[in-house]
Amino acid sequence: MSPITRGPSTTTGLRLIGADAPSSGAEPRTPDEPPADGRSTRWADHREARRAEFVRIARRTVHHHGPDVSMEEIAAAAGTSKSIVYRYFTDKTGLQIAVAEAVVLQIQGALEGVLRVAPTPRDGLRAMVAVYLEMIESSPHVYAFVTRDGSVESGGPLGHFLDSVTALVAAPFARGLTQEQPDGRRTARRPDDAHAPETVDPAADAARVALAEVWAAGAVGFVRGAGEWWLAHRDQPGALDRETVTAQVAAWLWAGPVGLLARDRSRSTDGPDAHDLTDHLTGATHLTHATHPADPEESR
Repeated sequence: MSPITRGPSTTTGLRLIGADAPSSGAEPRTPDEPPADGRSTRWADHREARRAEFVRIARRTVHHHGPDVSMEEIAAAAGTSKSIVYRYFTDKTGLQIAVAEAVVLQIQGALEGVLRVAPTPRDGLRAMVAVYLEMIESSPHVYAFVTRDGSVESGGPLGHFLDSVTALVAAPFARGLTQEQPDGRRTARRPDDAHAPETVDPAADAARVALAEVWAAGAVGFVRGAGEWWLAHRDQPGALDRETVTAQVAAWLWAGPVGLLARDRSRSTDGPDAHDLTDHLTGATHLTHATHPADPEESR
């Protein structure tokens, strides 16, 4: 497969290729042997810099030649021999895990960034889906390389990444499905006055937050599965573009917990409209019951 040509980005323009890798065949300019004078700290810094450079070169080589690229090809791209590469990585799996660590940090940083500036939980969810799809599309080869067995193990970087992303995805929903009390506690959002002491149920509050985490764990698996399916089928006739998939996946995810909460609210009160809760979570301006369902943006 040739290098990916992407359409206009709707998010951050981040890529998995490792764009700062050297494009020439020059060998990295750091020493291969520790200095004889015992300056171990300086040697450790040199070794770490060399290792990071090999990781960048490996990412670029995988991007252009595919996830089955050999260590010989990676060494050649670095202008050195395979034996030199093995001084920094015990085997190809070791290099794969190092590349996965770099990719995971990049994706995690991007997800945290868009979540931090999102005005509502729903906006945060959609932005995270958009970033994930954009980044895996930027280099399907690198994504395939880092999600193979060596990295997916529970103790590997991808396993830790999935755990951290679950926490990230849970955050906007824990914020939207609960509310913060003056003493800092989070309590379940209720149709009645949740600030009234008699309505506080610690067990229900803890259950609501825990359910947000359960939902988030399932959501991460759903987004990953949907993203990988789309990545494999996006070049077929009639395939959906990334923006459409982003909007639909985010809408499916959002509809679950928000729909259940709105239904619970409508059952428990004859007062305010059930859509008030959805408006609160989305940041939407209030719409009447007659006009709210007809708004295409809010019904997605």
